[in-house]
Amino acid sequence: MSAPLTLVEPLPGLAPYTEYSLVAVEGAAGLFSLRPAERPDVRLFAVDAAVYVPDYAPEIAAPCRAVGLEDATGARILVVATPGARGTTVNLMAPLVINEASNRGIQAILDDQGWPLRATLGI
Repeated sequence: MSAPLTLVEPLPGLAPYTEYSLVAVEGAAGLFSLRPAERPDVRLFAVDAAVYVPDYAPEIAAPCRAVGLEDATGARILVVATPGARGTTVNLMAPLVINEASNRGIQAILDDQGWPLRATLGI
């Protein structure tokens, strides 16, 4: 899968970019690379929360509405993954909420829900 992705707002630290390429990493189900269209030298990794963090259930009604969804049922939830020497962590405090029908997304900042910024990914 390779798709353009338009973010409603720039990602923190990556302003002014809102146009991205979301590409599935071959051979790794649920793993994606995310690159700003104008800066292909910059790459983030994101994982499908349903695959890698199946118990993750944040309250995302408002972000869903921001990308044209009535509720979370039709949303794909990705979380940014950071590989490191001690394993990979995922940012559960700021998931990417994606409307796959329109290829629009937003990074939801969930300050008040108790989700960790760096959760160790257990594979």
